[in-house]
Amino acid sequence: MAAIATLKDLYETLSPGLPGAGAAGLDRLRADGYARFLADGIPTTKVEGWKYTNLRDLAGVSLAPAQSAANTDFDIPSVAPGKTHRLVFVDGVFNAALSAVGTLPQGVTLDSLRGLIESSPATAAEVLERFPAPKADTGRRVGPNPGRGQSGGLVGLNGAFLAEGAVLTVGEGVTLAQPVEIVFVATAADGAWHPRLLIDVAAGAEVTVAEHHVARGGGATFANIVSGVRVGEGAILRHAKFQEEDDAALHLASVTATVAASATYETFVLTTGGRLARTDVQVRLEGSGASTRVSGVYGVDGSRHADFTSLIDHVAANCTSREVVKGVIDGKGRAVFQGKIIVRPDAQKTDGHQLNRALLLSDTAEIDAKPELEIYADDVKCSHGATAGELDEEALFYLRARGIPADTARALLIAAFLDEVAEEIGDAHLRAYATARIQDRIGRLTGITVDTDVPVLGE
Repeated sequence: MAAIATLKDLYETLSPGLPGAGAAGLDRLRADGYARFLADGIPTTKVEGWKYTNLRDLAGVSLAPAQSAANTDFDIPSVAPGKTHRLVFVDGVFNAALSAVGTLPQGVTLDSLRGLIESSPATAAEVLERFPAPKADTGRRVGPNPGRGQSGGLVGLNGAFLAEGAVLTVGEGVTLAQPVEIVFVATAADGAWHPRLLIDVAAGAEVTVAEHHVARGGGATFANIVSGVRVGEGAILRHAKFQEEDDAALHLASVTATVAASATYETFVLTTGGRLARTDVQVRLEGSGASTRVSGVYGVDGSRHADFTSLIDHVAANCTSREVVKGVIDGKGRAVFQGKIIVRPDAQKTDGHQLNRALLLSDTAEIDAKPELEIYADDVKCSHGATAGELDEEALFYLRARGIPADTARALLIAAFLDEVAEEIGDAHLRAYATARIQDRIGRLTGITVDTDVPVLGE
């Protein structure tokens, strides 16, 4: 109850000063979020979707807004330096001086949520209500109306403090040639932020979005991100997230995407930061011919914990899904994969495949994998699989027999294992950046310097 009492004090203190306070729509959304948190609370391991991820560390993290450092002279990651539209948030607060939106084509808008609220609270409330809310995991068999993994309490906590975030809309038939980047930089020693990311891609449009979470100083911060995605008929959205926060940080993220007929949603998540990081992805294929590719890479060591939980919900017929998640675990690190594909009764001719593979580099590394298929149609093609193991000794011997040092051989095999996921990314900028970040992480895990050229603004 102490955490709830603390939140109650914060909510009552901060609510009157949040942007748009007094506007009926926003006040209602925040009150609903707060009520949802009080009702659902912080998820525990008694909830099936959180069985392998314990949030006890939240008890030692401040829920108060982070206090940003005065110094903002730091590099900002970019998938294509100088060639992107960029919003930057420092310790959860929008920073206009570091952002560079540039000239957007007609039909495209990119705003901070705070800016939208301050310019038109009513419009902001309408936009927020346009996106589906993540469903909580009840821990019971859910049949054709699933909730999976995501916590109503955490989503409610985000809603209670609605203020910051990003809103991207791409109009019908528009192709945005330059990627959009949303960058969160952590400089504070502690504190929390609760951004809301909204991406709305209209019919026939195409866009690439890169989401960065990095530390420049950083510490025991708590990021609680909720994202809503809508992909219109025949549209294409490529959405990548790079989570590289401080090793003491807590990072919890929920993504809910709806995909219309003949549309494509590709999402890639790289997790290499935080003492505890979890990403929940729910993708709902609502129209015939919709497709999604969900992929992820993680690297954990020490006593760090990474969790990738997903639900791909085939609602309509003739839809396709592919999910590949791979990770490397060293030391006493622990990883969790929970992936579920559900095929509803009307989703005939579904083609869904899921694969999780983990590479264990120490005797104390741990992976908990729970792949699932729940099928209510009879004309489908679905598969899933999960494997975990050590490096292939024969492959190591083969490389060493050709004069390659043992440590270098290990690094090369790990790179080959993980790069397979990055190679599936459809956008060339994202693919190159992801490969570079993976190689950098391999270098840290193995102690072997890997040749990499990570693009950074200002270099």
